[in-house]
Amino acid sequence: MPKRCVDYYYAGGEGIATAHYNMILIGLGSNQGDSQRIVREAIARLEVFASGPLRASRLWRTSPVDCPPESGDFINAAAAFAAAPELTPEALLGELKSLEREYGRQSVPVRNAPRELDLDLLLFGDQVRDTDDFTLPHPRAIDRLFVLAPAAEVLPDAIWPGTCDTIAELLRTIDSDERVEPIESVTCGRLK
Repeated sequence: MPKRCVDYYYAGGEGIATAHYNMILIGLGSNQGDSQRIVREAIARLEVFASGPLRASRLWRTSPVDCPPESGDFINAAAAFAAAPELTPEALLGELKSLEREYGRQSVPVRNAPRELDLDLLLFGDQVRDTDDFTLPHPRAIDRLFVLAPAAEVLPDAIWPGTCDTIAELLRTIDSDERVEPIESVTCGRLK
């Protein structure tokens, strides 16, 4: 019998159980400076956009993917939360870019160059965007082990828009040679 896609975004699980239209998933990464501190601080800063508790994954050490030669390992994590009232994907994207600049990220002509902080808006409920500024859901996220491993810690049962698969299922079936290993966990909003 073929798999039937459900018409909701968050399919259950522990902790956060909110309506599908406002669940946000952010991917965080850093490979410049004190990356563990930067990612932890950025997670804490995301709480202002949440309506309720924020869930954060452990920190993960990951190999660089599609980066310039000699790029160092990344520290990656994921955070999930219900959107604060009136928050839109466009407004949140602007805030994320502002936070990246605050930590020293500059526009560079080299794609995937080393950076102090990278914040990716992966999901904003089941909303879809395809503009010059950004695409929702994030177009390459489900092909990246360094995204799916932390995301599966915070929203394993979320159905990825455009698929019939949960994040946990996508993680189980990904074929990747990336090196992805968990390191110490974060303290703010950790899975309980």
